[in-house]
Amino acid sequence: MRTFVHLRSLNKKDKKNMTPIVYPDELILLAQNPEVVLVDARTGPGVKEKYQNLHLQKARFVDLEQDLSEKKANAAEGGRHPLPQAEKFAGVLGQLGITPESHVVVYDDKNGANAAARFWWMLKAMGHEKLQVLNGGMEAAIAAGYPTTHTAEELPTTPTTYPVQNWQLPTVNLSDVEKVTQRTDFIVIDVREAERYRGEKEPIDLVAGHIPGAVNIPFSTNLDQNGFYLPADELKTKYSEALGNTDPSQVIVHCGSGVTACHTLLAMAYAGLEIPSLYVGSWSEWSRNNKPIATEV
Repeated sequence: MRTFVHLRSLNKKDKKNMTPIVYPDELILLAQNPEVVLVDARTGPGVKEKYQNLHLQKARFVDLEQDLSEKKANAAEGGRHPLPQAEKFAGVLGQLGITPESHVVVYDDKNGANAAARFWWMLKAMGHEKLQVLNGGMEAAIAAGYPTTHTAEELPTTPTTYPVQNWQLPTVNLSDVEKVTQRTDFIVIDVREAERYRGEKEPIDLVAGHIPGAVNIPFSTNLDQNGFYLPADELKTKYSEALGNTDPSQVIVHCGSGVTACHTLLAMAYAGLEIPSLYVGSWSEWSRNNKPIATEV
């Protein structure tokens, strides 16, 4: 059991060195600071009602489907969760009362593996610095004694204005990925479960398998047996060995729809590594465009 606190994550003056992961005990202390904005990014059927019934005290709600995506009629165009325009996301941030100086902590109920990591990536890609994901998610915070409530957090009556900027972290599209599948100087990482990668099952998308040449490093391997991120040094060793001498600019990470891939990008950032490119469309786009599909290991 942890009995210490990363003081670095509590130091306002050390924004650029702030670890992207915050532990539940740290959050209990951080929540006393009025500059901290806590964001609930849980997903799934009836998630808004779940938030209204119970959430971490002071948390404000965001919806993956409405706030963190701009879905098209056909998932072949950008996948199941395409990124919204930066201006639209800036509007969401303003409604949440988030300014460039806010210290933002985001959580979900899937160990940070789902929309919490996606929200982290999007806000990081806006250039935001004071930003962390709750390690272990909502359940870990409750277990640590963080208070819960069924009263929705009151949003600012006059939304703030978050400066609009383009996405500042690298992304690639379908054409970019197709061009590098035959190149040995690029690495494409598929973070889905091994069974989906091997084509043994596909519970969400229309076709099973993986992008030819992609390697499988399931996002779940970023976590320990208790659902917490592995220590930063272990993650650094893990991904340094996986990438070898490949330049980060030639590494592409994807999943099913560009959401859980952010979990691995967060793990790399936590490890102190440069954040590679995100293929937002991911398997949900690739598999709907008559592209080559591999099922071999």
